[in-house]
Amino acid sequence: MKFIVFGLGHFGEALAVRLTEMGHEVIGVDNSMKKVEQLKDGITHTICMNSTDRDAVSSLPLKDVDAVIVAIGEDESASLLTTALLKQLNVKRIIGRVVSDLQKTVLDAMAIQEYVLPEEESAERLAMRLDLEEVVDSFKISEKYSIVEAKVPKRYIGKTVEKADFINSYKVLVLTLIKENMIDGNKNLSKEASGIATAQTVLEENDILVLFGELINIRSLIKD
Repeated sequence: MKFIVFGLGHFGEALAVRLTEMGHEVIGVDNSMKKVEQLKDGITHTICMNSTDRDAVSSLPLKDVDAVIVAIGEDESASLLTTALLKQLNVKRIIGRVVSDLQKTVLDAMAIQEYVLPEEESAERLAMRLDLEEVVDSFKISEKYSIVEAKVPKRYIGKTVEKADFINSYKVLVLTLIKENMIDGNKNLSKEASGIATAQTVLEENDILVLFGELINIRSLIKD
């Protein structure tokens, strides 16, 4: 997959480097030549650029990437201007970084549906979401084990936990399922855990699995 990360501060750097380590093609953009030079060996491509310059940003392969992440944090105006410019250029997936309530309000007004709160969501967790589209969220428990929320793979829809046999096939444990609740005929308004999963728990479409195990095994379960 291909990504562009605008802003190579602490969060943007960590995200761009981690995505590169995962095997993705990443273009890291910053207006500081010093940062660009420092990170040229850790990120697929690095470019020194003013992200509010329409002509400069238009020269990037915006239509060829899977997502553009605006990770600029220290300059809210530059972050918002960059996001607005990307919106005007019809970038299909924009993920904005939010550092204040006002900034979130503006992003909502721009119809930016995905954003990250760096204080609450680490670069590692966002990298996991971008790496595997089925992943909703992830939590690193230790160097070896993680808890991952992921959509039920299509091949398991309609099967029980026992039939899916994640333990023997992948050494992955299903902790619970997160189910969508219908409120006043509207979907996705409320989600809640269905309780501890049992052998007879049925995996249904739109369920979110809460999985525990080694990350490499969870990745295999999702991608096989």
